[in-house]
This record gives sequence, C-alpha cells and structure tokens, in this order.
Amino acid sequence: QVQFVESGGGLVQPGGSLRLSCTTSGFVFGTTALKWYRQAPGREREFVARIDETGRRKNYADSVKGRFIMSRDPAKKMTFLQMNDLKPEDTAVYYCTADRYPTWGQGTQVTVSS
Repeated sequence: QVQFVESGGGLVQPGGSLRLSCTTSGFVFGTTALKWYRQAPGREREFVARIDETGRRKNYADSVKGRFIMSRDPAKKMTFLQMNDLKPEDTAVYYCTADRYPTWGQGTQVTVSS
C-alpha cells in the first residue's frame, strides 16, 4: 500500500524557515520522481516542487524558486522541503506525492503569520 506521511509544518513568522519531511512506503523509492504540492483555503491544490529519480534534476514553481529547496534521501525513503524566507502567501497544507503513485497523505499545515 502506497503511503505518504508529511510532517514538520507549524506556525512561523514572515521571513522564517521550516523544513518539511515526507516519509514514503509501499513502493520502490528509486523508481519515481517525487513532488510537493500545497493547497491554501479556498484554492485549488498547486504544484510546488519536483525532484527526479536521481535527485539531480529539480523543478520549482515560480512563486517559490530561490526560497525552497527539495531533496530526497533514498536510504530513509524520505523527501524534504526546506522553506526559507516564508511569506504569508505560503500558508497552506503541504502534501508530497510521487509521479508514478499519485495518491495523497494527510498533509502538514504551514501557517506564516506575525
């Protein structure tokens, strides 16, 4: 059974940082690219970042480029999203998923507010 469990969210002030984690299970980790999405209240879920199977190729939404860094750890079967210089518009529930296994976990809430 494919599963994604996100963690690391919380309340942070504008300009602050958070590191999100996603633990995966139920599939062969090295066979698929991984992605982060987010969904703000009243809005559709949107793409945030993607990392390929090798970890060498990364893509980011324009809104987070230069502030967020995605990585993956094959040994731990985890992916991470380092979020810097957070803005109020980054407030959302963040989800991880995989290209080959497009299912969703429960997400982790990120709130950026003073």
